[in-house]
Amino acid sequence: MQITKREFLVATAALALASGVRSASAAIAINYWHHFASQSEMAGLVKIIELFGKSHPGVTVTQESIPNSEYMAKVSSAVVAGGRPDTGMVIAERFADLTAMGALTDITERVKGWKGQANLPDNRWTGMSQDGAIYAVPAYAFVDWMYYRKDYFEEAGLSGPPKTFDEFVAACRKLTDPAKGRYAFGMRGGAGAFKYVIDVMEAFGSPIVKDGQAAIDKAAAVEAITFYSSLFLKEKVAPPSAPNDSYRQIMEGFRTGQTAMVWHHTGSLIEISAALKPGEQFATAPMPAGPKAHIARVAYAGNGIMKDDNVDAAWDWISFWGEKDAAIALLEATGYFPASTTALEDERIKSNPIYQAASQTLEFGRLPNSFVGAAGWSENVVNPTFQSVLTGQLTPEQAVDHMIEGLETALR
Repeated sequence: MQITKREFLVATAALALASGVRSASAAIAINYWHHFASQSEMAGLVKIIELFGKSHPGVTVTQESIPNSEYMAKVSSAVVAGGRPDTGMVIAERFADLTAMGALTDITERVKGWKGQANLPDNRWTGMSQDGAIYAVPAYAFVDWMYYRKDYFEEAGLSGPPKTFDEFVAACRKLTDPAKGRYAFGMRGGAGAFKYVIDVMEAFGSPIVKDGQAAIDKAAAVEAITFYSSLFLKEKVAPPSAPNDSYRQIMEGFRTGQTAMVWHHTGSLIEISAALKPGEQFATAPMPAGPKAHIARVAYAGNGIMKDDNVDAAWDWISFWGEKDAAIALLEATGYFPASTTALEDERIKSNPIYQAASQTLEFGRLPNSFVGAAGWSENVVNPTFQSVLTGQLTPEQAVDHMIEGLETALR
């Protein structure tokens, strides 16, 4: 997500105020590295720092926002050269790389003695654990779902959102009207495109990695890339800008009415709700199912301890994120779904129909692929390769060959 300079300054000032209120009397100060960037994320962080301060008056938290694209490089440099933070954000896709470089402290024994563990089922810890050891406390989830313009669907005579890829294509054809400047699908072909490319390959039956080895099924992957790229190249149901569209562009396209559907996750709900009326102009639905598998990611994110200088205070901070009040505060600010089952039982979630798609997705959603080198392969191989298919520089078969070669290299 991106914000304007003014929004960043406003959010940063609020964070400074929130973390500085207790500085005069605090006995312990810890720092926290994260890659929150949007105004809504910053607002959520402000609230969590405030809530933490009320229950832990002896600890001051200072935060540092690091651009998402630079986060791993900065952590790596801190591990090698010194200057680690007390605590840091951990997302499932980067967990393997973080543990491989020794960036995280084993917190298994602390978790076992923590009453909040009971509210976090085993699948929450999967992306935060390795070889029986736990390295981060799950805080929230990015739950994949689809946003769709309910009013456009009604106008086109569509009774509801598509449940399968075939229904998705049929709906796309009905919803696209270039004469009105309207396209069915806000395809993400720029930065971040890799996520959906990988998802579609798995939906067509191709695994990515098995037992630490490259396992892409070439025939299934070619079929998947052909299908997905054809939405732009053949069906022309995505805007002409699709090959370069990243998060900001697909969000603006949906918010302004250029597109009727967009794939993303719960974290963009607040932004969309500020522009369109939930339940009236737009609604949410589970991701459509592919021919071989129903793929939607439930990517749990959490926080870990990165050095032991103030380990007790650091533990208080990262475990606080797993509590109900912190989870609801972040949800209300951003739309990020709680990891805690206690928070999920809150009426603010159960009684709101906009969250039903996310609750349904929790039942079948998969964790993101996590292996050493996953981030580099996804961002530096899959992303530009698929973009080259959209721009006509590569065929789907050539693209898959390149992805397989890059994956094998990443896993060596």
